[in-house]
Amino acid sequence: MKRRTPMSRVPGAAQCAALRRRPGTQGPEARERPLDSGSRAQARLAGTRDLARRDFIVALGGAVAAWPLAARAQQAERVRRIGVLMNLAADSPEAPARVGAFAQRLAELGWTIGRNVRIEYRWGAGDANRYRRYAAELVALAPDVILASGTLSVVAFQQVNYPGPIVFTLVSDPVGAGFVDSLARPGGNITGFMLYEYSVSGKWLELLKQIAPSVTRTAVFRDSGNPAGSAQFGAIQAVAPSLGMQVSPVNVRDAGEIERAVTAFARSANGGLIVTGSASATVHRNLIITLAARHKLPAVYTNRFDIIGGGLMSYGPDRFEEYRGAASYIDRILKGEKPGDLPVQAPTKYELVINLKTAKALGLDIPPSVLARADEVVE
Repeated sequence: MKRRTPMSRVPGAAQCAALRRRPGTQGPEARERPLDSGSRAQARLAGTRDLARRDFIVALGGAVAAWPLAARAQQAERVRRIGVLMNLAADSPEAPARVGAFAQRLAELGWTIGRNVRIEYRWGAGDANRYRRYAAELVALAPDVILASGTLSVVAFQQVNYPGPIVFTLVSDPVGAGFVDSLARPGGNITGFMLYEYSVSGKWLELLKQIAPSVTRTAVFRDSGNPAGSAQFGAIQAVAPSLGMQVSPVNVRDAGEIERAVTAFARSANGGLIVTGSASATVHRNLIITLAARHKLPAVYTNRFDIIGGGLMSYGPDRFEEYRGAASYIDRILKGEKPGDLPVQAPTKYELVINLKTAKALGLDIPPSVLARADEVVE
């Protein structure tokens, strides 16, 4: 490592002149006229003054040069604010993983919480009133950009007339919901990441029939207050006749309604369940899994977390990747890009997860062809 000479040791102009006049430092003429003691003292005094003046000028010049650099650094490190409205409850076991995926990707892109970004979280937990209240709270904080998780979160920000950029996750039909003009060119202040197309809903019924061929009746859990809930049920209903199945809806507004509906449904034989994707289904996850086990009902879910928690089978996209993608879009928006120019992204991969322990408890033998397609098997 190179060492810098302290400024106090750097000779000034007068010192250099004095050195040139010292005996032995110049040619013969200099040696013939040595400085007397008074002259040497005056030279040292002048050199000291010049050195002090030079140090002051150098220090002042450095400070002046640093002013624009400091101003630019302060501007570059301006703290940006991100408002996040999640569709989960704050104590949901899945919440830390989703938030962690989002924050980790932001950090990879250079955004450090407390240094150049601040994130404000609110938790809707499937409650429409909470969504509206928390959306208003976040808008009042004047965020630079919003992350809205789920259809109802986006709707809430539209209801409070938020004009700023919004990036969504876990929205099934952003065009049909009126959030964007098209997937390729959103066109407004909203863009984001789709959960899945409605046609995927029919796949859940097909999987249920494959793992439980005796099932002829299916109760479909849906959030009737969410436009996506009705659309998912419609897609399942459309393929039911070809599979010899009858389907009926079950609302997931509250725990009592869920328990009464499942208990009544289970009184007849050959029944199965499909739990479509919604914040309400996530909030009541444990209850639904418990009821399915109690009444020996094979069930297909959309979320891997449901299977880790004891559900039978799930088929759906990696939700954590959606939050990582949302962080990337937010980074681009904070750096000047417009949401309307960023295309809505659809999942490119769906995961099939099977819980063999649950299958055994239900007396089911999972066909080898289905096991072969599984991305994860919980034993």
